[in-house]
Amino acid sequence: HSGGIKVFSGNGNMALALEITRHLGISLGKATVGRFADGECNIVIKENVRGKDVYVVQPTCPPVNDNLMELLLMVSTLRRASARRITVVIPYYGYARQDRKMQARVPISAADVARLMEAIGVDRVIAVDLHCGQIQGFFGPRVPVDNLDGGIVGLDYFGSKDLHNPVIVSPDAGGVYRAKKFKEGLQQKYDLQDLGLAMIVKQRARAGTVDQMDLVGDVKGCDCIIVDDMIDTAGTLCKAADVLKANGASRVFAFASHGLLSGPGNERIAASQMEEVVVLNTIPTSPQRE
Repeated sequence: HSGGIKVFSGNGNMALALEITRHLGISLGKATVGRFADGECNIVIKENVRGKDVYVVQPTCPPVNDNLMELLLMVSTLRRASARRITVVIPYYGYARQDRKMQARVPISAADVARLMEAIGVDRVIAVDLHCGQIQGFFGPRVPVDNLDGGIVGLDYFGSKDLHNPVIVSPDAGGVYRAKKFKEGLQQKYDLQDLGLAMIVKQRARAGTVDQMDLVGDVKGCDCIIVDDMIDTAGTLCKAADVLKANGASRVFAFASHGLLSGPGNERIAASQMEEVVVLNTIPTSPQRE
């Protein structure tokens, strides 16, 4: 029932927040989320939220630190204004890559951000395709985390396409479960029983670069769909498409929930061998990147 709730938004993805409120048939909560002259966040909630069930829509996408600080201060402001319950809707959860210590003297940023949100007064978290599922466990039991599956949207999109001998491809070993789940979803929803599954094994020398990629599976004469949670600089994605084409793939598509498209990402995709790249609107897309 949407009558007793309030939905507010920071500057992270105002368009998505407006789309959510239109779907619910309510107005977006009135708030000022601006800046003081020195760059500090200036948050003003302009309506009564006492005793209300409040939702804050704010992905912590680039600019990550600005969007994270807006989220924390909005929650703090709403808590001090006596909101009954505060749920943060974080379509894209920034700082998710560092979910464990891969070497000495580095932070576990995903856990640290969770601690910040818990300390500031968040009651519940709704996210979309967390980079690592274990992030749900970084929050205490008093802050439940709902990790929504963005792949459902991809199923509807690709299920309506005329695909020839489709194969779902994981771009790395860690994403095999995601690709397998996507494959099973297409099989169940659209009765596509001849779907294949493949995986690319990559040797990464340093962040943002991949030295070698090997294909596990048969893609010759097949339409391939690379399934991942995010596309950042698109280096891995484009090299994966090259590997698939070199192994005889007919067409290569890609689906990811989060389209960061950092740095040269957009240009790499435009120059790649992929037919189409599909992302969700968890992160706002500027006209220059479309």
